[in-house]
Amino acid sequence: MKYIHFIAIGGAVMHQLALALLKQGNKITGSDDEINDPAKTNLAAAGILPEKSGWFPEKINKDIDAVVLGMHAKADNPELLEAKRLGLKIYSFPQYIYEFSKEKKRIVIAGSHGKTTITSMIMHILRQHNIDFDYMVGAKVAGFEQSVKLSGAPIIILEGDEYPASAEEKRPKIFFYHPHISVLSGIAWDHINVFPTYDIYRSQFEQYLQGMQAGATLYYNNEDAEVRKVVASSGGHLQAIPYGMPSYTYDNGDAILNTENGPLKLSVFGSHNLLNMQAAFAVCTQLGLSKNDCYDAIKSFSGAARRLEKIVENKELLVYRDFAHAPSKLKATLDAVREAYPKHYLIACFELHTFSSLNEQFLSEYAGSMEQADNAIVYFSHHALELKGLPNLQADTVKKHFQRADLQVVDNKETLEDEIKQKLDKSPKPVFLLLMSSGTFDGINWNVLCSQQDS
Repeated sequence: MKYIHFIAIGGAVMHQLALALLKQGNKITGSDDEINDPAKTNLAAAGILPEKSGWFPEKINKDIDAVVLGMHAKADNPELLEAKRLGLKIYSFPQYIYEFSKEKKRIVIAGSHGKTTITSMIMHILRQHNIDFDYMVGAKVAGFEQSVKLSGAPIIILEGDEYPASAEEKRPKIFFYHPHISVLSGIAWDHINVFPTYDIYRSQFEQYLQGMQAGATLYYNNEDAEVRKVVASSGGHLQAIPYGMPSYTYDNGDAILNTENGPLKLSVFGSHNLLNMQAAFAVCTQLGLSKNDCYDAIKSFSGAARRLEKIVENKELLVYRDFAHAPSKLKATLDAVREAYPKHYLIACFELHTFSSLNEQFLSEYAGSMEQADNAIVYFSHHALELKGLPNLQADTVKKHFQRADLQVVDNKETLEDEIKQKLDKSPKPVFLLLMSSGTFDGINWNVLCSQQDS
């Protein structure tokens, strides 16, 4: 048993790591200045929710075997300073994951988009065929109790994030996993607060490939020109294997994969998801499964939480939500819906929520990203701008950068609710409402709002 203390235990993945290590029989403590659900409920149920919010250096003592430092904690955090003074072992989240998995076969899914879905697909396929593995994924996946599992399994599947590891360790999380097998799903500029230019952002993936062990396997998205360039410049020492778009059709909104065994009806749709599926198949076959094993399992994969997730369905209305927030993700999600549901009237509502999306320097990256929608709305809250320390935005500025003359820009929650209600009432039927955000639209209950429409 080890004694492990978490600084910033309330993080979405941090608290899941704490729960996974608690299940291993370790003593777990932690602190945070704010803990919200689901972390609050999960930590309370496990008996490790901190009694008070805040930082308490008196919690730090020489009995602690390891301190895990979350990205939310600042460099001057009093608990961190005390841990340093005592000479304790301090790990970022990815550093601790690596320490735990040194003897395992490590599979890392990296790239600007598709990481969660590819990771979830691999997890689903392996579980369907009773293969034991550990994992870390950035969303709730059907059939899995938690988003982090650590055990004695010989394999670990890791969603690899390019965001910095911690306040102490500014290098991207993916640099610390040292994979035997990796996927590079796509490259499109994101996280402007950390990577102020596209060249700096792209260089993180170049460094990631350069840091992989010679002979390691890399499956890369051959449909992405930027990925091809990075692999060509930085992946010469790797066993680099391309994957591309499979053959598929649609039948009344259902994606049908054309396989050597005949048509295969899927539970997810969209060309980007079919491409993600090819990456998952490649990894799973390298782990010993056959292509037929993959086909058999993927039929029942319904997607990760908030990745084209259906929340309302009736005769005249479909409502899906998606985590899309970067320009490439926004466009891919809208393209997927338009392709699968060409006869529906498509209303797309996108929330500017991340630091990048709320930053006027980055907004021009969204030009043309919402063209597929019949009716397009962009929402932002002034409170979100304040929290991120950004200057105020004007609706006209947002509209100019999206380059869509009929774009509607809304900066008030109640106004947005009213606008959506009116559009659902007046739009030609059937309607597909697509909600895209890494946030919550300031807590709007879409299930209630949309379920009020006549079925």
